[in-house]
Amino acid sequence: MGRLTGGDPSLLRRINSAVVLHALRAADAPTLTDLVQATGLSRPTVEGVVEGLIDTGLVAEASAEEGAARRQGRPARRFRFRVEAGHLMGVEIGPHRASALLSDLSGRVLDSVSLDVRVAASANERLERVGHAVADVLSRCSVARESLRAVGVASPGIVEADGTVRLCTALPEWTGLPLGERLRSWFTCPVLLENDANAAAVAEHWSGAAADSDDIVFVRAGLSPGAGSLIGGRLHRGFGGAAGEIGALHLLGREATPEVVLSTTGEPLHPLDDAQVARVFAMASEGDAGARAAQDRYMRRLVHDVAALVLALDPQLVVVGGWAAGLDGVLEPLRSELARYCLRPPRVVQSALGEAAVATGALRLALDHVEEQLFAVESTVTARR
Repeated sequence: MGRLTGGDPSLLRRINSAVVLHALRAADAPTLTDLVQATGLSRPTVEGVVEGLIDTGLVAEASAEEGAARRQGRPARRFRFRVEAGHLMGVEIGPHRASALLSDLSGRVLDSVSLDVRVAASANERLERVGHAVADVLSRCSVARESLRAVGVASPGIVEADGTVRLCTALPEWTGLPLGERLRSWFTCPVLLENDANAAAVAEHWSGAAADSDDIVFVRAGLSPGAGSLIGGRLHRGFGGAAGEIGALHLLGREATPEVVLSTTGEPLHPLDDAQVARVFAMASEGDAGARAAQDRYMRRLVHDVAALVLALDPQLVVVGGWAAGLDGVLEPLRSELARYCLRPPRVVQSALGEAAVATGALRLALDHVEEQLFAVESTVTARR
C-alpha cells in the first residue's frame, strides 16, 4: 500500500483497509465481530477488507489453536496479521564492526550477524564487510533478499536525506560518500539512512532505557561524543541533519582536541582506539595521577558538551551509551555536574541496549517505514520532513 492522498479515488477503501489491518495486528486472532467492534466499521465492510488483505498476503485465517478458547458449536472464523509476509533489516556501519539484524514485520528480531572491520579500512572494504553481514544473516534465516520490505542503515557522520554522507571524521573515505546510492543498488526495497547517535536514541526510546520518556538525549560517549535527541517523541535531526554534533563544541574556544584531553603522555590518542582509551580509565581507577588528571579533563569536557544540549532542549532523560558508558567514574560525575549547570537537571542513565543500540535503531527506521506504508494514518517517530 502507498501513502494516503486526498486525490486518491480509493481513499475511503484505503483508510478502511489501514484501520482493519491495524486492528488485526494489535489483536490475538480476532473474529469478524471483534474487528467490527474494534474499528466501528460495518460487518460487510470489514469482511470485504479482510478478504482483500488475504489476497495481498498480509492476512491469513488463523488456525484452530490460535486466539481465545473456543465455544461449543461451529467456531467463528479468526484471522491474523502475517508477520512472516515480509522481513525488515537494520544495519550498523561502525568504525570497528558491521552488523545486521533481521526481523519479521512485527519487528521481532530473528537473527543477527556482526563482523569485525579494520579501523583503517577503505570505504570499499568497509562496504564489502557490510555486504557479507547482510548476506550472512539472510542465509542463516533462509530468507530471500526479495522478502525485505525495508532496510534501515545507521552510520557515523552527518547524513543527508538522500543518504549522502556530508561530513564524517570517524571513518576513512566516508565524507562525501553517496552511501544511499551504493546501498540501494543491493536491494529491491527502500533503504533508509540515519546518523548512528540518532538511531541509538530511537532504539532506546523503542525498547531500551528511554521507553517511558518522549524528551530524551542519547549521548554516544567517546573521545569525540555525539548525540541524538527526541523531542515530543519525534527524532530531531535539525535543518541539515547536524543536530547533536556536540563533539565539535571544543572548537568554540577549547583549543585541545579530544584526543589530547585524554592523553597521559602528551601524545594524542588515536580517536578510534577504544582499548587505549579504556586503559587510561583503568589506570585512573588504580590511582595513576596522570590518568586521573586525564580522566578529569575528559569528564569536564563531556559535562560541558552534554550540558549545552540539555540547556537547549530540556530533556527528561539523558541516556549514555558508547564505549564510555560502561567505564567506572562516568555516570555519577555526569549526574552531579549536570545538577550544577542545568536549571532542571534530567535523569541520567546508562544505555539498556549497549552495543546493539545502533543496529536496533536502524531496524526501527525500517519498521517505521513499513508501518507508515501499511497503516498510513500518521507520521512515524523517524519520518523525515
